[in-house]
Amino acid sequence: MIQLSGVPAPLARVIEMLASLPGIGPKTAMRLGLNLLSRPATDSMQLAEALQALHAQVGFCDTCGCFAEQGRCQFCEDVQRDAALICLVEQPVDVLMMERGHGYRGSYHVLGGRLSPIDGIGPEQLRLAALDRRIAQGVNELILATSATVDGEATAHYLANRYEHEPLRISRISRGVPEGGELEYLDEHTLSRALEQRVRWDATAS
Repeated sequence: MIQLSGVPAPLARVIEMLASLPGIGPKTAMRLGLNLLSRPATDSMQLAEALQALHAQVGFCDTCGCFAEQGRCQFCEDVQRDAALICLVEQPVDVLMMERGHGYRGSYHVLGGRLSPIDGIGPEQLRLAALDRRIAQGVNELILATSATVDGEATAHYLANRYEHEPLRISRISRGVPEGGELEYLDEHTLSRALEQRVRWDATAS
């Protein structure tokens, strides 16, 4: 437990737990802890109930592996989405990021990680058996949306090779210069990728 002079043990415990969260240092944790203490007790009780319900009620979709309250997630339950179009991502949070664009109307499949021999993560540790079953039921296209890291690229290549003989299209999300980005702030890998994935001018014109 964090030892803070003049801080009661219960408050120190709250500060310690808050400081263990990513992106929250000791000073921020203390400010948050003091803020909670200054609020009505009902606020803290509601927060505690929400945290308790987090693990009790939130799990992962039986089909795609995304966040779900029970059984299947809202994306797999949406009959207006194209179930034959699957976007492969590494983690459930990646689905939430993809959804921010509001342009994709297919389904998802969460791999549960990416290939990393150093960390002992091989194909057996990914949710590939579940993906195999979905492909067997009929899939028209797989979109590889793994990260632009060495391991992410290795995972994308593995998946492309694994399913290259299946009667489906395999595509990769494009990477390059972001909207509003300036060239002087981009790394050479991003610029190289942008050049490789260039498109005709008339295809980009609004």
